Amino acid sequence: MPGENLTRDEARERAALLSVDGYEVALDLRSAVGDGGAEPRTFRSVTTIRFRCTEPGASSFADLIAPGVTSVVLNGKDLDPGEVFDGSRIALEDLAAENELTVDAQCAYSRTGEGMHRFVDPEDGEVYLYTQYEPADARRVYANFEQPDLKAPYRFEVRAPEGWTVWSNGAGELTDGVWRFAETKPISTYITCVVAGPYHYVTDHYERVLEDGTKLEIPLGAMCRKGLAPHFDAEDVFLVTKQGLDFFHDHFDYPYPFGKYDQAFVPEYNLGAMENPGLVTFREEYIFRGKVTQASYEARANVILHEMAHMWFGDLVTMEWWDDLWLKESFADFMGTFANVGATRFTDAWITFANRRKAWAYRADQLPSTHPVTADIRDLQDAKLNFDGITYAKGASVLKQLVAYVGQDAFLEGARRYFKRNAYGNTRLGDLLSVLAETSGRDMTVWARSWLQTAGVNSLTPQVLLDTESGRIAELAVLQEAPEAYPELRPHRVAVGLYRRTPEGALERYARVETDVEGPRTVVTELAGAQAPELVLVNDDDLTYCKVRFDETSLTTLREHLGALTDPLARALCWSALWNLTRDALLPARDFVGLVLRFAGRESDIGVLQMLHAWANSALVHYAAPGWRANGERLVAEGALRELRAAGPGSEQQLAWARFFAAVASAEADLALLKDLLDGTETVEGLAVDQELRWAFLEPLAAHGAADEAVLAAELARDDTASGKRHQVRCLAARPSAAVKAQAWAQVVESDALSNALVEATIAGFGLPSQRELTAPYAQKYFAAIERVWRERSIQIGMDVVRGLYPALQDRPETLEATDTWLGAHADAAPALRRLVLEARDDLARALRAQECDEAAAGR
Repeated sequence: MPGENLTRDEARERAALLSVDGYEVALDLRSAVGDGGAEPRTFRSVTTIRFRCTEPGASSFADLIAPGVTSVVLNGKDLDPGEVFDGSRIALEDLAAENELTVDAQCAYSRTGEGMHRFVDPEDGEVYLYTQYEPADARRVYANFEQPDLKAPYRFEVRAPEGWTVWSNGAGELTDGVWRFAETKPISTYITCVVAGPYHYVTDHYERVLEDGTKLEIPLGAMCRKGLAPHFDAEDVFLVTKQGLDFFHDHFDYPYPFGKYDQAFVPEYNLGAMENPGLVTFREEYIFRGKVTQASYEARANVILHEMAHMWFGDLVTMEWWDDLWLKESFADFMGTFANVGATRFTDAWITFANRRKAWAYRADQLPSTHPVTADIRDLQDAKLNFDGITYAKGASVLKQLVAYVGQDAFLEGARRYFKRNAYGNTRLGDLLSVLAETSGRDMTVWARSWLQTAGVNSLTPQVLLDTESGRIAELAVLQEAPEAYPELRPHRVAVGLYRRTPEGALERYARVETDVEGPRTVVTELAGAQAPELVLVNDDDLTYCKVRFDETSLTTLREHLGALTDPLARALCWSALWNLTRDALLPARDFVGLVLRFAGRESDIGVLQMLHAWANSALVHYAAPGWRANGERLVAEGALRELRAAGPGSEQQLAWARFFAAVASAEADLALLKDLLDGTETVEGLAVDQELRWAFLEPLAAHGAADEAVLAAELARDDTASGKRHQVRCLAARPSAAVKAQAWAQVVESDALSNALVEATIAGFGLPSQRELTAPYAQKYFAAIERVWRERSIQIGMDVVRGLYPALQDRPETLEATDTWLGAHADAAPALRRLVLEARDDLARALRAQECDEAAAGR
């Protein structure tokens, strides 16, 4: 991996020297189906690049990662590939003012989801290809200048096996056995795309009359593997797509610029989705094989709209370098929810954002690797790791605060001017701030310095002083704190809500004030004289990005009456705040679990309920004192089963509680019930045990020795699909056997035979909470192996291994010491690798602090 890196300084130097006029890329993918012998390894890639050089006679380089290069021709001169190609770069000497470079290479099919990924469907043997490049893997498919600010138009042509269809960014047609695609607009390398294979393809169209009276027509397409076609609800995908196109045209005043709009749901995808203009790619798990809750449909709609927002934020206007990754990801993350609420049936999507997306941001912003939203990205490895909770969810939260700060109209007018001024170009932070300053009349530099250029999350706590005679509020203030490492106290536009119980017992808001919080203490003068509250909710309506704290009265109210809080967004914010208190070792894990068991059954928002299940499980696994853990697991399993039986037949709540019950089942009686539900000897009224739920029930059975290899083989025979194979691999690795763990470790760490999806599944089955003793011997093996894995494997697999196999379940001080020893002995290891280990260490240290807090609660 180090030889494949590209630094920011190198990119800036090359951008100052070169400009690109266009690419012609010819791929021959006919080898993809093989000839019945060994699995095909390579395909032919011929690329011609026309580019200019500001300093004739200067030297530079092109990027290419390939097993072999047949020829390199620069300005009509044949270069010796052995001399100019080192495996990742092609040296270019004595450049002219105008240049033409042609590279004929043998590029490799991928099994890691990077570059040209090749997938063989076990169900029918069909082969499917797709590309994934972000941030810098287009060079695995064709020679190029792999940096976002060297934009150019592209012409692709592809030879494919007979009977296949091929798609790319532009519209294509098959002539004389070759798929030829229309030239693209100027775009960056990382958003070019090719999808090829016998995909199931559905079409639709979108049209709109623009303000000038012209008609905009956009052909729509959606595709998936043939094996998933019976489950593909393309009509809902198209519905959300059309709603999104309407919404963005209404608000952006810039017509969709990339012609057609295809959406491909592809197998073994590393990401959620990728915004390739004209050909967006998604992980195929967004096609649901079984019953799911509306939260899953909402999440899919959010991703569809997130990627669509990128057509403007990221594709039309692109950041100059990955420092300003937020210019596309933060905006797309914000716009995904903004459009979901404004255009689709998911009008409560801000609740999901407050509860789920922000939880990701709060965790990332408290890691030792936290960084400003506008990050310092030194190289491509930094860039890969910065697709994180800061860049996405914190950035989106900051933009929500920005909208409250400047006003929605000024924000959207700024976006419109930004598109028109920078179309098909590259920008930095200042380019956006300047238009927002114009439209809002506010000085954006102070705001940007506080919110975009500093790290860390503030905590806001209400302080209530009551008048002793009247019992009303004498003074209400908001206290702001910052972590010692990041002491910035930011300006916050917040709503402060006051809540009391009604005579009927409902906990409802009776007063709300929107105010600016600045400095360590802000008095909310408008609330003086108000009736004494039982609950004060700082950041009501979730306008800003902060950790919400409670005064003692408010916390006591939530302990007793959280389920009576009628507003779903306020309830979600309280749950999020309680979870942050648990993670910060300020609320014992057993108390949080108790609140979930007491009040989660009354939760109306299904997405919040599923998040609570995940948090409760994490509290048990990581934050509960080891001595209480078994008791907690019993209480949670009993509670989950109780709620499962009480839920409405066929309801989403019933399905969510069934999945949670399976996740926490360990007692013999609970496992027997799961087995009976699988066999059909026992039923729960309204609960359909479809194939996906069957696998969810089988995993705990396998993990506790109640489902052996023969049972799992029989289930795979029942579900002999790619999805079934992933489930089976995870369950096989979950079995409670030292030999099983040794085999799983060898398959992931010592071999590169597994695809990225099966590596992920094996890791998931390897490290289960109930098997701490079985995996204990691998703690030292982990530290002995990770530097080699990072050096030898692709960065995606390296990340999966380093994150997924860290011995977090060995939650003892000795594991922290082993981590510190490795860090001390590997000060010169790749910075990205050290970052991953530091993050894992921080999570473990947090867990140990939370366990101490929970242990202290045992004596209450």
